[in-house]
Amino acid sequence: MSEFIVCYDISDPKRLGRLHRFLKKCAVPLQYSVFLFSGDDRQLDRLLEKATGYIDPKADDLRAYPLPTRGFKARLGKPALPEGIQWSGLPTAW
Repeated sequence: MSEFIVCYDISDPKRLGRLHRFLKKCAVPLQYSVFLFSGDDRQLDRLLEKATGYIDPKADDLRAYPLPTRGFKARLGKPALPEGIQWSGLPTAW
């Protein structure tokens, strides 16, 4: 299983909201327009294929970047989850 950063820049508020709600069902929000997706390449392709229905390719930007399996991963600043809460997986929709 691989991890990917999925991020977007959407120009229309309605499309932005729809894409955000869609991605929350299958990936973990790290910031408002940045998500962590865990899955294989086939699952990522399927996610991106479905996500293209929520964007306007001429005005919006949707990207996915693979994270290295081994390597430095760090967070600075406010944590996404409250202290003492451990994240152990993604939503079960995928």
